[in-house]
Amino acid sequence: MILCIDTATDQACVCLSKEGEVVSVLENDNQKDHAAWIQTAINSLLQKQGVSMQHLQAVAVTAGPGSYTGLRVGMASAKGLCFALQIPLITINTLQVMAHAAINQLGNIVAQMSKPLCYCPMIDARRMEVFTAVYDEFLQEIIAPKAMILDELSFTAELNERSLICFGNGSNKWKNVSRYPNVLFIDEKLDIAKSLAKLASSLHLSQNFANLAYAEPVYLKEFYTYIKK
Repeated sequence: MILCIDTATDQACVCLSKEGEVVSVLENDNQKDHAAWIQTAINSLLQKQGVSMQHLQAVAVTAGPGSYTGLRVGMASAKGLCFALQIPLITINTLQVMAHAAINQLGNIVAQMSKPLCYCPMIDARRMEVFTAVYDEFLQEIIAPKAMILDELSFTAELNERSLICFGNGSNKWKNVSRYPNVLFIDEKLDIAKSLAKLASSLHLSQNFANLAYAEPVYLKEFYTYIKK
């Protein structure tokens, strides 16, 4: 049994998975409440399934990018459990999980696109900036995760030969300025828990674990805040 944690974006989830399948999941739509919600949610999830902490084989967490506070909350919770239970930590890039979900969910929607497809998750990073990456249909990176300021010429090279599927809470920023005909913007809710469970299971089987002492969130850019005058 693997405990999966995602607090990277506006909707958080914790789920129990077995052999890559979701056994039970709890979600929270209030991003400001993730820190207060997560420990109670984990306890409720375990009690609901009659599972003790000792039954967990590993903890998987979305490492980022995403909300700074959310990433710290998720990573700290995952590392604390792994340290206390002496079990492996699995870290997965948030954008990769989103792309995996899109690839597995959007088959009927993307069938209308004529060129080879690539998938572009976008997470809001304020103003016209997003955290983004581009993956092919086999989840191979075309553009590695990065922070990007969007304009009408973004992704020109990729769009010369491919159709681009954009999704996530940052995609509307580019929808308002993009003029490419071979871009499709998707608002469908993605099943992050299902994809996180699948990816975590694969990494667990291959024993691809994070270093518990040194694992940290993937921020992609420095945190800054405004100083009140």
